[in-house]
Amino acid sequence: MRIATWNINSVRLRLPLVRRLAEEATPDVLCLQETKVPDELFPHEGLADLFPYRMVRGMKGYNGVAILSKLRLTDAGWQDWCGKTDCRHAFARLPGGIELHNLYIPSGGDVPDPAMNVKFAHKLAFIDAQAAWWAKEATTKAKRIVVGDFNVAPLEHDVWSHNQLLDVVSHTPVEVEKLGRLQAAHDWVDGVRHFVPASEKLYSWWSYRARDWHLTNRGRRLDHIWVTPALAPTLAAANILVEARAWPQASDHVPVIVDLDV
Repeated sequence: MRIATWNINSVRLRLPLVRRLAEEATPDVLCLQETKVPDELFPHEGLADLFPYRMVRGMKGYNGVAILSKLRLTDAGWQDWCGKTDCRHAFARLPGGIELHNLYIPSGGDVPDPAMNVKFAHKLAFIDAQAAWWAKEATTKAKRIVVGDFNVAPLEHDVWSHNQLLDVVSHTPVEVEKLGRLQAAHDWVDGVRHFVPASEKLYSWWSYRARDWHLTNRGRRLDHIWVTPALAPTLAAANILVEARAWPQASDHVPVIVDLDV
């Protein structure tokens, strides 16, 4: 089973790229973030031939998540967090009893101080709420996958310069510590770093501000696929589709893909 996650940064604008990914990378399940479209305007007609099963949770102009699948989805739904209905979470059950969660963690703005920046405070509260929830839900036999744009690059080599980005939102010590607590809450296994050593540079996002993003390669690994320990033995391969950053009208994120033998 091939699972992909991608912050698409407007699914209607980049529908041709979603179709290209589906045809070239052939994911069984594709989770999107930042779809930026209310449910009634989601482009179902442009995806139905590729993904007959779809779970969408969106809003006008901001946020939004979607689960697109070739496999039957059951028990689909969503949960709101931090007292906000901002469409950052969707879930569904895959064949074999595998529970899939698609998350879009808040980006947090530019100032890494919760007292001065309400967006950063929201981000930290969102991660805390996730950690608390998963700590209650965790069981050793649970077959679960959580994917999405977590907006945190947790490891030293998940950013182009660890020292220069310690005070930059997405790699600050407080974000890294809180995401670590979230990961520990269910003993989540990082599906990509399972195959790629922590000593190796690895990115999934490059800023639009960089004209020659490939040459400067100032990236960050913000997009993740985690699995529970019960599914860890099924991990078969992982890939970050860097070349998608050069596609026409590209998102600033690229797809992250993990294969599981289930």
